[in-house]
Amino acid sequence: MATAAVSSLLPLHSSRRTPPIAGALPSSLARRSFSLLPISSPFLSSPFTSPSFYPTSKRFSSPSSNFYVKAVAQEEKKKVLVVNTNSGGHAVIGFYFARQLLGSGHEVTVLTVGEESSDKMKKPPFTRFSELVSAGGRTVWGDPAEVGKIVGTATFDVVLDNNGKDLDAVKPVADWAKSAGVKQFLYISSAGIYKTGDEVPHVEGDPVKDDASHVFVEKYIADLSFSSWAIFRPQYMTGSGNNKDCEEWFFDRIVRNRPVPIPGSGMQLTNIAHVRDLSSMLSLAVEKPLAANGKIFNCVSDRAVTLDGMAKLCAKAAGRELKTVHYDPKALGIDSRKAFPFRIMHFYAEPRAAKEILGWTSTTNLPEDLKERFDEYVSIGRDKKQMQFDIDDKILESLKAMVTV
Repeated sequence: MATAAVSSLLPLHSSRRTPPIAGALPSSLARRSFSLLPISSPFLSSPFTSPSFYPTSKRFSSPSSNFYVKAVAQEEKKKVLVVNTNSGGHAVIGFYFARQLLGSGHEVTVLTVGEESSDKMKKPPFTRFSELVSAGGRTVWGDPAEVGKIVGTATFDVVLDNNGKDLDAVKPVADWAKSAGVKQFLYISSAGIYKTGDEVPHVEGDPVKDDASHVFVEKYIADLSFSSWAIFRPQYMTGSGNNKDCEEWFFDRIVRNRPVPIPGSGMQLTNIAHVRDLSSMLSLAVEKPLAANGKIFNCVSDRAVTLDGMAKLCAKAAGRELKTVHYDPKALGIDSRKAFPFRIMHFYAEPRAAKEILGWTSTTNLPEDLKERFDEYVSIGRDKKQMQFDIDDKILESLKAMVTV
């Protein structure tokens, strides 16, 4: 991650120190370098940190001497708090985001909902939190409504809420962040709030459902007037550490030589992004707070895939033959939400804003990414696990009966 160096003339005595976070990265990771003119001053023993996003030029006058200090900030390192969900597919976003930030030298604390000893923490990505700690991060657990008590006197430049789906859950976090002087607030919303329309893909600015809970959250955050805020709307995702069945649903049937039942024609478009793309988009917003301010970003890949195409790619990743059957859920009395892992209509958004505003590019490559997922699928022994396919059997029996008639 290359960032142009920024030069500024700053007074040493204007530095402000903040309380350290237990387990946080050492201050040496701030990666600031200084070019000093030959001077003599009692202030030289004081560490320098800049509380602003972009340093500005100033001169400092001392009674004993007139001098200035030239500070070169190659990359501003920030203190980031990730409020992470403990369920669903979104938890892996917070994990990848934290890992990427730590790799860039930022200080990261991950606050996960619930208790560290709970059964949910025995699943990925939580079982990989040791990677964050080894990289210098801090992991804590608790109720986000009590975020102030949990983090204590620690201060943060950026907060990402990757947990709340409604205002009741997000409001306490957002209010605390505002009162604590957090400069940038990021929120993981959902592309599911777009209204169904005649044109696809969904792009930023398209109409959204008035009654969607995420919409109320988005508006509340905008009204708080943070120095910088941004909204991210993801769809489906893949990647190591994801604990929500999507591609696994296809693998379960393919490796057992079972037909894959796909509702409708199978030509419906959807969007599946590798989580590394989602975290890179979030990281760019942290690096470019002014550009990201007040923006909504579809946090998705830049390519669509059909439902039939997803089944074909999963079969190719597994090195197996594919058998598919298509059916009409309504005609068979099947609840598609329980029978299939994706929406059964076109559900496809495009990341135009991230490309144009943040300079983001997608690296998702489904054929290769699904091979990674299949290798993990086999490594945990899921291909040998005993499974029931009651809904599938009902679909297949109904289709057989219809053909017989």
